[in-house]
Amino acid sequence: MKYVDEFRDGDKARQIAELIQSEVRPDHQYRLMEFCGGHTHAIFRFGLVDLMPENIQFIHGPGCPVCVLPAGRIEAVIKLLENSDNLILCTYADLMRVPAGKRDSLHKAKARGADIRMIYSSTDALNIARNNPGQQVFFFAIGFETTTPPTAAAIKIAHHEKLKNFSVFCNHVETPPAMAHILSSGETQLDGILGPSHVSTIIGSHAYAECCKQYSTPFVIAGFEPLDILQSTLMLVRQINEGRFEVENQYCRAVKTDGNKKAQTLMSEIFEQRPLFEWRGLGELANSAIQIKNRFSDFDAEKRFAMEHIEVADIKGCICPAVLRGVSNPDECKLFGTVCTPEDPKGACMVSSEGACAAYYSYGRYRTEVEVVNS
Repeated sequence: MKYVDEFRDGDKARQIAELIQSEVRPDHQYRLMEFCGGHTHAIFRFGLVDLMPENIQFIHGPGCPVCVLPAGRIEAVIKLLENSDNLILCTYADLMRVPAGKRDSLHKAKARGADIRMIYSSTDALNIARNNPGQQVFFFAIGFETTTPPTAAAIKIAHHEKLKNFSVFCNHVETPPAMAHILSSGETQLDGILGPSHVSTIIGSHAYAECCKQYSTPFVIAGFEPLDILQSTLMLVRQINEGRFEVENQYCRAVKTDGNKKAQTLMSEIFEQRPLFEWRGLGELANSAIQIKNRFSDFDAEKRFAMEHIEVADIKGCICPAVLRGVSNPDECKLFGTVCTPEDPKGACMVSSEGACAAYYSYGRYRTEVEVVNS
């Protein structure tokens, strides 16, 4: 396999694209799922779709933690805020505009007077707790394995400092179980998977071996740069053509076989697996998320505030669940680009910076050729 650095003459992107064109079989459809929303945006931002032969199709997966969070989890936080005068919620900006129940959102709750503060890291939440000792500060923790270690570090620091006013609402989920669910359901026919890069720096390439083998699906961990994605696509095409089902690591400059051992040790110290957790679009998946261990239960917001389990139906007409499973494309939704826009989103996939609907909208993939010519 030639790596990107070996393409030293001319346009590397063109050379790799030409290799893909020459090696695909004209009688075969290559359906490749990019699990990570960061890959989806890169594919559209750099026009990589236009370099592909017609029989290669990119399928968009559930690789956005904000998108797969069930709306009921947000609704539970809003209800808690409304029933307390002494709470400060710390959250990442992406969560602010995700629709909850009755078309509510954290953004609207803030406008009604709730003390909600947008942060950039878990250490920001710790600092807010230190600076507001008379108020309860809770951090809306969310993400795949990439953002789990910083949350674990925040809990460990709070435990060491004996911060009595800091807690975490844990919504961290794990990537391999979601992949296994999609492959086992048979709802979406896939020929290969472009694996997430940042997640893989934490859990390592070996984490996908069982899934790859069990479902006979080629798997390539891909970096986020355009050349990374092109090369990873070529690697998948070659696996498919040769009938191989292996985990290959294109992003070898950052991902190791065993991942980040220090981060894994920290996570296992603070967290344990949840028996069940609901994913938007995928339903309840066993052993697909984590929760705070009993030893650190003083910092578990769900236990401290006895938070309710609330079920919220998706907005009528929104097909985000189908998009997250790779069953539908965003432009197949009747709401897309009309009543559902980034300024007034009806579904999480239009809100998040990694959402598939936001990618389609931002890079004009929903527009017809006539509209592009006339613009």
